[in-house]
Amino acid sequence: MKLLVTGLNGTLAPRLAQAARAAGVDVIGWDRARINPDDIQATQRWLDATRAEAIAHLAMGSADWAARLAAHAAERAMPFVFTSTAMVFDHEPDGPHAPDSARNARDDYGRYKIACEDAVLCANPGATVARIGWQIDPSQPGNNMLMALDQWQARDGCVAASRAWRPACSFMADTAAALLALLQQPRAGVVHLDSNAAEAHSFVAIVAALKARFARDAWILREHEDYRHDQRLAGGARLVPPLSARLPQLAR
Repeated sequence: MKLLVTGLNGTLAPRLAQAARAAGVDVIGWDRARINPDDIQATQRWLDATRAEAIAHLAMGSADWAARLAAHAAERAMPFVFTSTAMVFDHEPDGPHAPDSARNARDDYGRYKIACEDAVLCANPGATVARIGWQIDPSQPGNNMLMALDQWQARDGCVAASRAWRPACSFMADTAAALLALLQQPRAGVVHLDSNAAEAHSFVAIVAALKARFARDAWILREHEDYRHDQRLAGGARLVPPLSARLPQLAR
C-alpha cells in the first residue's frame, strides 16, 4: 500500500509514518513548500501523480482542503482517515462523549475541527473521522502531554492537576497503530480512540503515574478541582489499549 500522510512536520503523523513503514507500507508526505494546498489545480495534479492508495490527513489546514482530499479518496475508493479531537465537545454538558453526542465546542479550535469533520463526511461518507485525546509520548515534540507537564513544572514550579478532570488521552504509539489499523480495515463514520475511556482515571492519577513511569522526580504535583470535566471519548472501537497497559501504576 502507498500511503499519503499529511502533517509529517507535526506531532502524531511522524509516529503514524513510523508504524506504517515498519509494516511495509510505502509512505509519502505532503510538502507544503512545494505544493500549496490552496492551489486546487496543482494539488489535484500532484495527487493524481502520486497514485496513493490511502490517505491519512493529520495536518492543520482548511476544511476545504480536507474535503478535497476526502473527495479524491472517495472517487478512487481508497481508505481515508481524518484525525479530529475531543475538543469538539465543551465541558457542559459533561461527558463521557459518544460518537453521536452533540458537538458543542465554544473555542475556535473545536469549532474548526467540527467544520472539518462535516466537510470530510459530506465529501466522503465512507471516510473515517478518528477523534483522539491528548497524546502521550516519551520524546516526540509538539502537543504531547508529557512534554507539556515538563513545561508546566519549569514555568510554574509545579504541575497543577485537577482531580475533577477525566481526560481523553492515549499513548501516541497506540494511536498511530490504531490509525494504521483503520486504514487497513476502514470503518466509515466517527471512531473514538481513547485509552482512558473505560478506566476513567483522573488527571491527577495520570500525572502521578507518568511521574513514576518516566522518573520525573522534579515534578511537584499540586492537586486542585478548578477544572471539572469527564472528557472521555466513549463508544470507541477498542483499537487502543487501556492506559494501565502503558502505566502499570494505574492498575494498582
